[in-house]
Amino acid sequence: MSGVQTITVTEEDADQRVDRWLRRLFPHVSQGRIEKMCRKGELRIDGGRVKASTRVEAGQSVRVPPLPSADHQPITPEKRRISDADAKMIRDCVIYKDDDVIVLNKPHGLAVQGGSGTTKHVDGLSEALRFGYDEKPRLVHRLDKDTSGVLVLARTRAAAQALTAAFRHRNTRKIYWALVAGVPTPYLGEIKAGLVKAGGHGRSGEGEKMIAVHPSEIDSTPGAKRAHTFYATLYRVAGRASWVAMEPVTGRTHQLRAHMAEIGHPIVGDGKYGGSGQENLGDGWGAQLGGIISKKLHLHCRRMAFEHPVTKKQISVTAPLPEHMKDSWDTFGWTEDLAAEDPFEGLL
Repeated sequence: MSGVQTITVTEEDADQRVDRWLRRLFPHVSQGRIEKMCRKGELRIDGGRVKASTRVEAGQSVRVPPLPSADHQPITPEKRRISDADAKMIRDCVIYKDDDVIVLNKPHGLAVQGGSGTTKHVDGLSEALRFGYDEKPRLVHRLDKDTSGVLVLARTRAAAQALTAAFRHRNTRKIYWALVAGVPTPYLGEIKAGLVKAGGHGRSGEGEKMIAVHPSEIDSTPGAKRAHTFYATLYRVAGRASWVAMEPVTGRTHQLRAHMAEIGHPIVGDGKYGGSGQENLGDGWGAQLGGIISKKLHLHCRRMAFEHPVTKKQISVTAPLPEHMKDSWDTFGWTEDLAAEDPFEGLL
């Protein structure tokens, strides 16, 4: 065990959640461990108790309790150096850049933040996205590790504050594309099932899963939150699979994956919500289509529209499909230009 450490927050690390700040310095510490530290009052800022969501500011002193790890020293900027290959990879993901904002087309399989057993992630690799700035860009929202597509980062503290507020108050629009099992009907619809978290099997809650709750039971279900998704069935392959566009109105954990499974059309490749390794036999259910269709998750944040944090102009960014989804689209004879830019125009 290490001893108690007191660490001063730097200008570079200011204005981020204390749990993210701590995991960036100590990647081996799990989210569950951090939340326990907060509940027990072991993690403190300037002597005061904190929540995991409390934001740190430059100059504050953070008390870090003893940590059970072989490496108790925080990761310094020198330790954060990344390889030339990884730097090139993350720079090649940039699809939009100006003085205040960077937008990536995040690859499938790349985590956004570090965690237990996760050493390569966007937050760490963003050191390579300074492009001459003193600070690295900051995360303002998240995508699941296996979800690809549009990911927005802020290049300045002011931009981060404005964008974080925009995402928190849902002043953004996100359109996702997915390949799902079966054919959702009606072709254009909405899903309002609530979601409640069911703990995972790991020591720190790894493997957690969201459980759908009927709208009439949300208020009486402890921990349940309202969730709302629009979907549009764009093209189909007989009754076996469909190209679906989705727009989340709320932003719950695993919302799109849990919602599509709830209506009986899980996203292809989704072992957590789609019947595990079950193969689709033509009845609409099953996360795997079989044949040459990839077993990777077929969920992609295709387009995002948001107000620029400085100019206040509307920015719209579109991300090309990842290779495994492109291959599936080619198999079915679909091309990206077949879909309307906004299949939900007029609905919201």
